[in-house]
Amino acid sequence: MTDCFDFHEGTLPLLISIPHDGRKLARDMAENMTPQGLAIPDTDWHVTRLYEFAKGLGASVIAARYSRYVVDLNRSPSDEALYANQVATGLCPTHSFAGESLYQQNFSINQAARLRDYWQPYHDKLAATLSVLREQFGDVLLWDAHSIRGEVPRLFEGRLPDLNFGTNNGASCGPTVAATLQAAIADIDDYSTILNGRFKGGYITRHYGDPGHNIHAIQLEIAQRCYMNETTTEYDDVLSSKLAERIALVLNACVVATAKAR
Repeated sequence: MTDCFDFHEGTLPLLISIPHDGRKLARDMAENMTPQGLAIPDTDWHVTRLYEFAKGLGASVIAARYSRYVVDLNRSPSDEALYANQVATGLCPTHSFAGESLYQQNFSINQAARLRDYWQPYHDKLAATLSVLREQFGDVLLWDAHSIRGEVPRLFEGRLPDLNFGTNNGASCGPTVAATLQAAIADIDDYSTILNGRFKGGYITRHYGDPGHNIHAIQLEIAQRCYMNETTTEYDDVLSSKLAERIALVLNACVVATAKAR
């Protein structure tokens, strides 16, 4: 489908992927969903708006239009589990992060159709853009942008740090980029941070991050309290402005490191 995502072409070897801020539902969904499902509570609320600054930096940006409840773009098409011994949220979810049913009884999901119509176009564009940027610049940085409520007891214990960076335990980016990221994280003193903690990077980071072939991938999962009201989902201009400035500093440092990766 041609309406699966919005795309902005930038001027740097930087692609920002925003797979979970989409709000649209597939044509067969709404009439078969529960009230809890229709509220799409597990959306990465306002991440596209938060990263609007990145276009001014020169980043290319791809952002999904459809909800993760249609199909999760950060999951393998074979729906392999990302983390052992933890609750899996699924390629085509049937329950919310809180465990509530998304659908009324007896609704059957056509997973193959959702993969074809919604998952594949996003990944085709993502892969094609990385290919173009790599040909143009040599090395390219893929930044996978996410957010989540700071406390989701069914998925993880306790309270998440503010900024959760993931590089698949260092496998998704080269040593120069990894060292730069670590140094940039160490300079952050106004937010709690962690690298390769609960969130090490999903399918996008793990699949496309290939430093041996000049693609460096980093995931950032933000606790939503840092830029919005987690209860009302209202965007906070003051909090978000401060956070965007901090993310921009880390992004810029990693882009510079990407150019020096070889």
